[in-house]
Amino acid sequence: MRFIIKLFAKLLTPAASRFHHALKNPQASQQTVQKAIIKRLIQSEYGKSLNIKSITDWHHIPIVAYHDIEKLILQQKETKKPLLTSESILFYEKTSGSRGAAKLIPYTKSLLSSFNQMFCVWAHDLIVHGANFSTGKIYFCISPQLGGKQDEIGLNNDSEYLDKWLRWFLSPFLISPRGLNRVGDAEEFKNKLSHTLLLEEKLEIISIWSPSFLKVILDYIQSNRTRLLLEIGDRLSPQRHQLLLNTEIPWTQLWRELKLISCWDSANAADGAEFLRLLFPNVLVQGKGLLATEAPLTIPLISAQGCVPMLNEVFFEFEDEAGKIYRLHELEKDGIYEIIISQKSGLYRYRIGDRLSVTHFYLNTPCLQFLGRTQEISDLVGEKLNSQFVRQVLDSLPLQKTSFKSLVPVKQPQHYVLLLDQTNVNPQELAQQLDNALQQSPQYRHARLLNQLQPVRVLVSSRIPEIIALYKTRSGKKWGDFKHDILSTTPIEPELLAEIELIRSKHFSA
Repeated sequence: MRFIIKLFAKLLTPAASRFHHALKNPQASQQTVQKAIIKRLIQSEYGKSLNIKSITDWHHIPIVAYHDIEKLILQQKETKKPLLTSESILFYEKTSGSRGAAKLIPYTKSLLSSFNQMFCVWAHDLIVHGANFSTGKIYFCISPQLGGKQDEIGLNNDSEYLDKWLRWFLSPFLISPRGLNRVGDAEEFKNKLSHTLLLEEKLEIISIWSPSFLKVILDYIQSNRTRLLLEIGDRLSPQRHQLLLNTEIPWTQLWRELKLISCWDSANAADGAEFLRLLFPNVLVQGKGLLATEAPLTIPLISAQGCVPMLNEVFFEFEDEAGKIYRLHELEKDGIYEIIISQKSGLYRYRIGDRLSVTHFYLNTPCLQFLGRTQEISDLVGEKLNSQFVRQVLDSLPLQKTSFKSLVPVKQPQHYVLLLDQTNVNPQELAQQLDNALQQSPQYRHARLLNQLQPVRVLVSSRIPEIIALYKTRSGKKWGDFKHDILSTTPIEPELLAEIELIRSKHFSA
């Protein structure tokens, strides 16, 4: 098997070599991508409406957000006309962002190729510079279609971003029961996925999005281990059977071959990733970099000790706080920028809505770290809480063993609720500490003194992350790739809050 893995690395070497060559001259690499992208724009109805004739007209292309081009995307989907790109649209993928209705992102063969190239470079780096992989068994995240509505839009799992030859080559290594993506019931999904993971002793790689997704599955296995043993115990080895009898399952012994967990690990996902690192101390928990539905943006490289941009597939621009636009090769170390992308399926000078910082340079190219969303401000009555301040406040509280924390505004009565998966501190005491700390903000203190805001509350239950995820799937978003905000900018839905309070009351009455 090790021979096949090495052969796989050789097949990926050309893509990795091209990428590393591009990193050595970011300015030239970006110019090549920019030329390829503007050709598509010139041939589209959108480009013609902007009177774009050549690359010298680039500055005439407006910088847009999704809502600016939503009508064009929906019209393009309806009419099948080349409104945003001359290339054929293969399908539309739904975003799974935490704000607002799901967006539809057009996918072309060229955009899929960009994701494919990212995987090739990433996999090559892991094999050459990472752990000594020997089984190659990998679980790619699969999101179920919960709530009874089967959605035919988009992809079912991560592996579908790959070329057919790659999927064929990887198929013997992929771990997944057939039809798991079509399961409409959350409990059935968790049960089937638990069966699959427990039966695979040689599991070596887990590729997910949100670290909280894996925690939900592990919690399910822990809570339902007796029933799971009745269902699949006869197919487990005696040693694994014994491990599941433990009050606290020793996860590292359950999957002795596990070497890599790939997931988000920046900003709001940092706590969840750290929880997995503590749970699997000898496993590389590697951040995915910045990987959006719209495009592959940055990729983690062990050799770079950070995340480098996919500069030979996506054209990047960056805006500083003063509104000045920079190209990739113009960025400075420690600089903080909002990212603007142009990619190969019809998004031009598109605000992705994320902020990045430059950590260091690798082969003349800046390495980029995801800091958070650009507009993370909650304002019920003028308190204007921002995510950076809230993160600092929560870091100052005794929440060392907490992997999920999210401060959410509530409309009736107006106040904030801190949602936690676990804590050793009395929730009432913690609420008082939090309220005092938030009053370091003059606007929040003013609102509290005037009774515009009621005191903050703290709700604790290990099931809160799962309840939130399942609630959001009802609006058509995918479970497994939610970004749980450390500060929600929109008030929590009353129905969702009621569900959380019910689970919490059952937790404390048990």
